[in-house]
Amino acid sequence: MTRDRTVTRDRTGSRDGLVGGAGFVVVRRGPLSVRFGMRGLVLGTLTWLGALLVALCATTVGEYAMPLTTVLDTIAGNGTLITYDVVVNGRIPRALTGVLVGAAFGVAGGVLQRIAHNPLVSPDVIGINAGASAGAVLMIIGFGASAAWVTGGALAGAAVAAVTVYAVAYRNGFSGYRLVLVGIGVAAILSAAATFLLSRADVNAAYQAAVWLVGSLSGRSWPDVVPVALGMCLLLPPMLGLTRRLQVLELGDDLARALSPRVDRTRGVLLTGAVGLSALATASAGPIGFVALVAPQIVRRVLRERSPGLLACAGTGALTVVTADLLARTVFAPRELPVGVLTALVGAPVLIALLVRGNRIGASG
Repeated sequence: MTRDRTVTRDRTGSRDGLVGGAGFVVVRRGPLSVRFGMRGLVLGTLTWLGALLVALCATTVGEYAMPLTTVLDTIAGNGTLITYDVVVNGRIPRALTGVLVGAAFGVAGGVLQRIAHNPLVSPDVIGINAGASAGAVLMIIGFGASAAWVTGGALAGAAVAAVTVYAVAYRNGFSGYRLVLVGIGVAAILSAAATFLLSRADVNAAYQAAVWLVGSLSGRSWPDVVPVALGMCLLLPPMLGLTRRLQVLELGDDLARALSPRVDRTRGVLLTGAVGLSALATASAGPIGFVALVAPQIVRRVLRERSPGLLACAGTGALTVVTADLLARTVFAPRELPVGVLTALVGAPVLIALLVRGNRIGASG
């Protein structure tokens, strides 16, 4: 096997740069390195480009339609006050929120499914999104709908849900189906709590929270972009750095501990990152369902390899959300369908198919 290397040395003598080989690329910086499978890197690049192109096209659609050239001129600073307000203050934040929220859900779902060895595990199935929703609804009803309060409530609720599911489901190791069953129960309790809060709130606050609970990108602004953008910048790099250890975790707890002494620490970092990304995405756009379930499954079937493909999961999630939002705005015009409704219409059959496939495998085994 031949390797092409592009390596530099800094003043400390550490080897930095790119290392290419048969089917993979390694990015190394000092003691840190990230390994990307070539197929996953190609798929990730294509899906991210597709998501950005769809998001750019979405900035031309709306009550005040405009050609792409006008949008590009406005972004370059050559537009009018009207086009600036429509594009920069309205449509770009909405498009960026869709891209980042979809990417966050895609990565969170990919990590959770790999850790649990179960394609049914995703933040919306095992109660993490329900916890984030309950916490956010509490903040909306009790303290107003400011971005800071909603984000804090979503993070707290997701953390409570994740700790509860982990504590109840863990029995000398992880069982994917036990995690799913416990998560469904926790999600039901937290959803009931959110419904109770809505029933006790005044009409305006209840309506505001109910609209948010559907999952929508309508009316997104720059304060909605900031939390999920910071989450992606802070949480995604360490998760990518632990990709190879994530592959070790897929071998099972016993074998993983034999190969690596830091299994529990690695799992804790990955779970914290997945919970954080899910909570921040939910805080920014509401609980957009099934994206975290579907995106990793698409990647897994396209790559057909053991590589987690987290970049590809992120790109696929981003492409899914912005495409669904664009369809929800155009197909049902002049009315706008919340993006969460459309993703549920697509994701629910996928969930049913995975359940049927799991039952067939179990029966044949």
